[in-house]
Amino acid sequence: MLVMAERVHAVAPATGVPASNAASAVGQGQRKPLTTAALAVVLTAAAGGVMWYLFGRSTAQTSAGPASQNSAPVIVHLEGFTVNLADPEDNHFLRVTMDLAVERLPPAVERDKPNSGLPMAHIRDTILAVLTTWKADPLLTAEGKLQLKKDLLEALNRENPGLGVREIYFTEFLVQR
Repeated sequence: MLVMAERVHAVAPATGVPASNAASAVGQGQRKPLTTAALAVVLTAAAGGVMWYLFGRSTAQTSAGPASQNSAPVIVHLEGFTVNLADPEDNHFLRVTMDLAVERLPPAVERDKPNSGLPMAHIRDTILAVLTTWKADPLLTAEGKLQLKKDLLEALNRENPGLGVREIYFTEFLVQR
């Protein structure tokens, strides 16, 4: 006679999982909520970072204005100017080279190459109009040079308000008498 041996599997009472797998099933069941919670935290943080990058940054820039006073100005180097001065009795001339500290650049201008997209003809014309009104004697004094800087700043900001010229630096200054 043949007797068939039946394999009997013990079943865990609450889960319906075979007893041999019951311990591992309980461990996995507890790990799934932890893994899911950790994944949710990471995804929420990533989404928050993306939202800040897209929306928070532009809001911070807008609230600070187009150029914050704390931001470093862009230095724009200008080629030299040689002009006849307004002295009626003699022919005097001024040779000056300067750099402009500019608060903001027009949108098309690259910060690394500020001279590339600026309205140089308009800037140079404004400077020439101011320089040719001066006489030699006042330009020989420190006070005269400071007043010239003030006049240039005023004219540049009036004629080119989009630049926001903050300062003028003379890099060469020669009055020929």
